[in-house]
Amino acid sequence: MTELSEVAKHYSSTALLDRIEAALAEVGARRPLDLETLALFDEFHIGGRRATHHLLENLKVSAGNKVLDLGCGLGGPARYVAKTSGARVTGLDLSADFVATGNALTGQALMADLVELRQGSILDMPFDDNQFDVAYMIHVGMNISDKPALAAEVARVLKPGGVFGIFDVMAVDDAELSYPVPWASGPEQSALCPPEAYRDALTDAGFNIRSETDRSAFALDFFARMMARQNKVEGQPVLGLHLVMGPDAGLKISNMVAALHGGQIAPVEMIARLGS
Repeated sequence: MTELSEVAKHYSSTALLDRIEAALAEVGARRPLDLETLALFDEFHIGGRRATHHLLENLKVSAGNKVLDLGCGLGGPARYVAKTSGARVTGLDLSADFVATGNALTGQALMADLVELRQGSILDMPFDDNQFDVAYMIHVGMNISDKPALAAEVARVLKPGGVFGIFDVMAVDDAELSYPVPWASGPEQSALCPPEAYRDALTDAGFNIRSETDRSAFALDFFARMMARQNKVEGQPVLGLHLVMGPDAGLKISNMVAALHGGQIAPVEMIARLGS
């Protein structure tokens, strides 16, 4: 069973905003901040912006929708969803560091009218019932042991007929991972589950699963392209995942890619609708 305090410890990052603003200044980033520039570090999941765009297409978000980003991190996907759809997006994340930094970046991108990030647990959300038209989570369930409680809480805050999108790393076999990985410094912070655990939790909470897609081929291509780009340049880019994931970002990603190649894990996208 993962403990939320352990998860929060993994994602805590002191002086995060200072590091990011120093890096932005170094590359001469102008205000208002451009979302493409922010995407170099604020979409820290497999596939980055491309994966967010793919999920958004399947969610079919439209202007006027109220959207919930579960485990929003710095708010990269939330800002992209709001910018491209015109929807109002609320993000919720356990890490106070991420929320404070994300709200500052949202303000500097002039998007505070569409995006708000709040600190809290997605297992006990500070929202009334039937509030949102769409909810999604990107690489979040790997830290949540109680998948049934998660699905039930999402069902509570969604309107009847609401859509829930998931893009998580899921377990394919029982082999032990090498740590650290992006979502966990050690096994006590990891709650990897196979797709059937998600299916069962969603079904029991009243969701109808509309699609399920294994995106392993996409992920392997994404990392191959990433390595090819890195091999063409010397040193670490100024704007990159290390700003958020820390100095061991390369090791975390390397361990995850090895597990992908070894068939231990797979990134899986699920789309479910609440009710029939």
